[in-house]
Parts: sequence; structure tokens; C-alpha cells
Amino acid sequence: MNVIEAIRTRRSIGKVTQEPIAKETIEQILEAGTWAPNHRLTEPWQFFVMSGEGRAKLGRALANIAVHQAGEGADAAVIETKTADAHAKSRRAPVVTGIAVAPVERRDVIELEEYGAVFAAIQNMALTVHALGLGAVWRTGEPCFHPLMNEAFGLRPQDKMLGFLYIGVPDMTPAQGKRSPAAGKTTWIEA
Repeated sequence: MNVIEAIRTRRSIGKVTQEPIAKETIEQILEAGTWAPNHRLTEPWQFFVMSGEGRAKLGRALANIAVHQAGEGADAAVIETKTADAHAKSRRAPVVTGIAVAPVERRDVIELEEYGAVFAAIQNMALTVHALGLGAVWRTGEPCFHPLMNEAFGLRPQDKMLGFLYIGVPDMTPAQGKRSPAAGKTTWIEA
């Protein structure tokens, strides 16, 4: 598959089977991420690959965040439901890869560029998943950015989990893609 075709046909695949994915395949996806452009060659990404019972780490983190957000005095039944939902979310795919930014602290490094590099790494990974015939969805949201998520994965306060790539064999037909033409968002500045 050529790169233009991959870009135009890649879709978020939120429903996958629980068929195991070979470690070598995941390593290939991770390696693609490491080839993202990054200023000063800081390589500010950190990957957390969870499969099997390892996904429970994410489930516990999501559950802790849900309980924290429910607040003191929350109804026990509500807490139980939120905890069960959190654990279920961690098992939606056979492999879940957490991707974090660990910004380098140097005067010549702009923190925002570190984030851009990791976002580019995630795109490389998603395109590689697609090219390998697998499906993935990149999930983010408030719990992803919560300090308890950092704590769960041993990240420093200045680091940030930027999302979780849920990877598996597709169990759905993706919708057709649709984008506005670039012309509507482009200003040509010429001499």
C-alpha cells in the first residue's frame, strides 16, 4: 500500500476481535512510531504495551480515576458500575499501547514540539497498523490526562499520557472517509 492510499483509507476501528497479535507485529508498529520527525532528535515518546492480564494496569488506572472523579460520598453502586466499566474499557482490544510524551528539559528544546513529535509517532503507528491489515483506534479523553494516569504508569509530573492505541483484528466494516477539500482551509501567499 502506498502512503497516499494508506492516509486516505485509514479509519479508526473501534471494534476488534480478541485474536492475539504477534509480539513481532507490535514491535514493527512501535518501530514505525520511532521514525516520526522530532526536533533536536530528542525522541520524546514512551510506549507501554499491554496485552493479556497486563491490560489490568490500564483498567486499575481508569477505575481509580473514575472513583476519584465520582468524589467522596458517591453511591457504592455507582462506584461499582464505574469500576466495572473502567476495567471493561481496558479489554476492548487484545493489545493496548499507551503512548506518552516525556519532554526533554533543555533550553534549546520547545516543549510543544515534543508533543508534536509524539503525535506524529502515533500517526505513524496508526498508518502501520492499517498497512498490516489490522485495526486500531486512538483513544484519549480526560482520564488519559489525569495525574493518576501519570502515577499509574510511573510518569513524571511534566510527562503526559497522550492516548491509548487499541490494536486488533478488525471486527467491523469502517465507514467511508470524508474530508473537506484542502482548498477551503488554505491561504496561498505568493510574491
